[in-house]
Amino acid sequence: MDIAITGASGLIGTALTSELQTAGHRVVRVVRGRHPGADEIGWDPHRGTIDAAGFEGLDAVVHLAGEGIATRRWNDEHKRSIRESRTSGTSLIARTLAEATNGPKRFLSGSAIGIYGDRGDQVLTEVSEASDRFLARVVVDWEAAAGAAVEAGISTAFLRTGIVLDPGGGALGKMLPLFRFGLGGRLGSGRQYWSWISMADEVGAIRFLLERADVTGPVNLTAPTPVTNAAFTRTLSSVLRRPAVFPVPAFGPKLLLGAELAEELLFCSARVDPAVLGAAGYIFEDPTLEGALRRLLGGASATR
Repeated sequence: MDIAITGASGLIGTALTSELQTAGHRVVRVVRGRHPGADEIGWDPHRGTIDAAGFEGLDAVVHLAGEGIATRRWNDEHKRSIRESRTSGTSLIARTLAEATNGPKRFLSGSAIGIYGDRGDQVLTEVSEASDRFLARVVVDWEAAAGAAVEAGISTAFLRTGIVLDPGGGALGKMLPLFRFGLGGRLGSGRQYWSWISMADEVGAIRFLLERADVTGPVNLTAPTPVTNAAFTRTLSSVLRRPAVFPVPAFGPKLLLGAELAEELLFCSARVDPAVLGAAGYIFEDPTLEGALRRLLGGASATR
């Protein structure tokens, strides 16, 4: 397949690009801020410009671009940027695909489980209603921005991604230094559910969905065994063979990150079930947290 990817230089995009190329697919990166080279398409979502001709003849688009949620404390300007970086880019891609003469017939658009908000221990599937929190409203608008592609009959799925586990970055990458020094601990009460997915399954699920044009609409990209933060903490410390005896009071992250960001990023409880992936027949490489961490960390020990 010939596949265009936005956000190809990000954590997920880099892993996905590598896997697709290894499997023999051609990846075309959608890039900005410089002159596009071979197997690249130029765009500037802030200005609404894109090289539409570059999409002609391609098979699929995986749209992962969007400003980082936790790159800095939230204020009105940053929150507006978080929303607009997702909605404007998605709308531009969707319109471009809808207007193409011989464009991609499959569109996988980034999304997030933040749409569900703080729901305690309620099991959440793709048909669960959206929350009214900030990130939930962003995700609702983000998915709606793909409307032009959906209306044009392009097979479109929304990748509602959970906490992606990769030791090279993201949440796990930030946690490892503290836990390796024995300074890790649960966050707040630890009762909040964290719905996670290994990078191998994040990439594997995207590859699976590229081949399954019959699967459309929201798709939860999370492992089938979400855990509480307390259980996550215990499991990570066990795999690393380090104690995790320093619980972090909720006020600490709230002072550091700001109350709203900390609540939505660290203390929201979302017990998400990947119902659509399961029904479609996807087989998880890492269905359990302990197995995922042991494979990801390569039997990491206390001496590391």
